[in-house]
Amino acid sequence: MILGVLGVTMAINQQFLLGIFGFQPLGNAYLYYLIGIFLAIAFLTLPFSSTHPERLFWLNPVLAIAALISAGWLGYHGLEILQRGWEYDAPLMGDIMASVLLFLVLEGVRRAGGTVLLFTALLFGSYPLWADSMPGFLWGTEYSLIGTVRAHVLGVESVIGIPMQVVAELVIGFVVFGSVLVITKGSDFFMELASALLGHTRGGPAKVAVLGSGILGSLSGSVISNILTSGPFSIPTMRRVGYPAHYAAAVEACASTGATLMPPVMGTVAFVMASFLGVQYSSIVIAALIPAILFYVALLFQVDMYAARRGLAGLPRDEIPPIWPVLKSGWPYLLSLAVLIYVLMIMRMEARAPYYASVVMLVATAFRKETRLTVNRAIELVQDTSRNIAGLVAVLAGIGLVVGGLSYTGVAGAFSRELLLYADGNTALMLIAGAVTSFVLGMGMTVTACYIFLSILLAPALVQAGLHPIASHLFILYWGMLSYITPPVALAAITAASVAGSRPMQTGFYAMRLGMPLFVLPFIFVYDPALIMEGTALQIIERVGLTLIAIWAITSAFESWIYKVGLIGPVSRIAVAIGGVLILFPDLPTSLLGGVILVAVIGINLKFVRRHPAVKA
Repeated sequence: MILGVLGVTMAINQQFLLGIFGFQPLGNAYLYYLIGIFLAIAFLTLPFSSTHPERLFWLNPVLAIAALISAGWLGYHGLEILQRGWEYDAPLMGDIMASVLLFLVLEGVRRAGGTVLLFTALLFGSYPLWADSMPGFLWGTEYSLIGTVRAHVLGVESVIGIPMQVVAELVIGFVVFGSVLVITKGSDFFMELASALLGHTRGGPAKVAVLGSGILGSLSGSVISNILTSGPFSIPTMRRVGYPAHYAAAVEACASTGATLMPPVMGTVAFVMASFLGVQYSSIVIAALIPAILFYVALLFQVDMYAARRGLAGLPRDEIPPIWPVLKSGWPYLLSLAVLIYVLMIMRMEARAPYYASVVMLVATAFRKETRLTVNRAIELVQDTSRNIAGLVAVLAGIGLVVGGLSYTGVAGAFSRELLLYADGNTALMLIAGAVTSFVLGMGMTVTACYIFLSILLAPALVQAGLHPIASHLFILYWGMLSYITPPVALAAITAASVAGSRPMQTGFYAMRLGMPLFVLPFIFVYDPALIMEGTALQIIERVGLTLIAIWAITSAFESWIYKVGLIGPVSRIAVAIGGVLILFPDLPTSLLGGVILVAVIGINLKFVRRHPAVKA
């Protein structure tokens, strides 16, 4: 509690230049202080062994104290580190403290990110030790052991590099905002709003899950916590109207996974992306908006067609809350969301926006007993915020070692050049290789870690090949996200399956099928930047319209159902799928051919094929 309050207060003090008690540390000192505080929280809240939490329990406070002392000492000497070049020649005590903190960072990334992430951090973090022994473009500048430690901890491109800078400057505020939203019952409001809008329609509970989880997750930025927050409500409701347990869990998993790609918050990785690209966060939000909406439209198409094909109804009218009372009760959340978007997009104060929105939400929700911040909720808020930030700091400080190892040796730039050379200008080959790599790395890493790794190695090559910079980075992000819903890992699907009581792998395969647009969309917008709002208004409207038609066609093929036609057979499904794929190509004649195929299939089915009776929406 004390450390959490201290860490968040320090972030607010730094962001708003308050100078509380005359304290306003330099940039590198501030980062060391934050690492010390939140690494200590990570050691106190994350066990040494996840399977045996009681093992070596005494070690946790020892490591927490060591983190506070080592990082605190380095923070106190922050100015000296910069002025006297400790990165290259540090005093004995500086080397000792740097070594201690490096060890603690590795232990922190093991606890928060797992063994695979620890191995990755060790492998690339130690690269400077043996880079001169590597062949070809993998050769790099050699560092001694103490030189490597100094570079990683005392330099500005590794432990306190871009990942930690992004957490310190941007992410902490949005973590606070997400925690305030959950603690003040914002999740209940958004699920009620979705129920009021779509609960009565055909297969309504599934649409409520898609819309509600999409809105809630877009603000909290966390896949798993979103499932655990909205899943206990949405999954049983879907099952009650006839959706099987595995299908209901798959819908929740896909909706929650896609939410981290939905503006305005988009999770931690979007802030890192903005820093790597050197653009404002609002530029990432604008670019990501249309692909995210298209994904949710595809989900809504699928659950609606599934319901139509099986005759599933919506919720009874007496179980659906009226829209106006819901909106009136939820005005604090809508107001705070409006403040967030206004400060973020109009005033362009990205780092301060979540703090303003959080204050507005806390004040506005104080008028109702059910939502106001009581002492118990305040304690829960601090604990929730502290744990979330601690997990991020532990992971991203470790991932900083990957960034530093590749940067200091010069291998990152060489790798991109060689990849471009081997591909010989074939962007399709590079994209396929990038998609497979992102997917595989996403199985063992957090999405942010996977993105950071590939943004250094792969993204520059894609950009040099002539692809749009933001589209290239979003491509990597999307494919890194897919491991959440794809077996064998499918963490989101497995979490949703535990809520639904369904079989994890069956749920994973259905989630993969429902999330199929996530596999396709990155290839579309990376070749046609109109989908990320790059182009004229006419080009954007044309491409969005064609993509919507294509998604509808492909979804119809998956679900064996065409609106106003009904159930379709295998031949029609294949033809509709082909038509949809052809429309996706950013080439007008090809799109027109796809349209002709769709019209022909619909016409033939209407005239010659006995139709399945349609179910009213």
